[in-house]
Amino acid sequence: MSNKKGFTLIEILVVSTIMVLLTAAGLISYSIFLRNSRDVRRKADLAQISGALEMYRSSNDTYPTVGLTQMTAPTVFIQTIPTDPKNPTYTYYYSGTASDYTLGAYLENGGTTCAAGQCGGNCNYCLGPYGQK
Repeated sequence: MSNKKGFTLIEILVVSTIMVLLTAAGLISYSIFLRNSRDVRRKADLAQISGALEMYRSSNDTYPTVGLTQMTAPTVFIQTIPTDPKNPTYTYYYSGTASDYTLGAYLENGGTTCAAGQCGGNCNYCLGPYGQK
């Protein structure tokens, strides 16, 4: 009987393969977690902006008709207008008339609440005065 010390090539390959697979699974899970967390933040940001727009309408009997980046009046009701977590790759969309508005964002995990052509086709999640559009 020989007293072997060390590992065979097969044992090293098996362990290495298992480590690579576990690392890949961890990275994929982490990537999915990051996408989900950015989408949750986008929905929360739009809800926050929507709340400020409703307070603005309560005070002025109309919604702002300027773009989201040009808004100054609703900032009375919101400290700063939030930006997309992946700005400038993705941005929030706003379109308003005196009696209606549309807020939009692009969700990385998909969404289907926007009508075709809404937001210029750049978003897949839309909110209006009565919730999701």
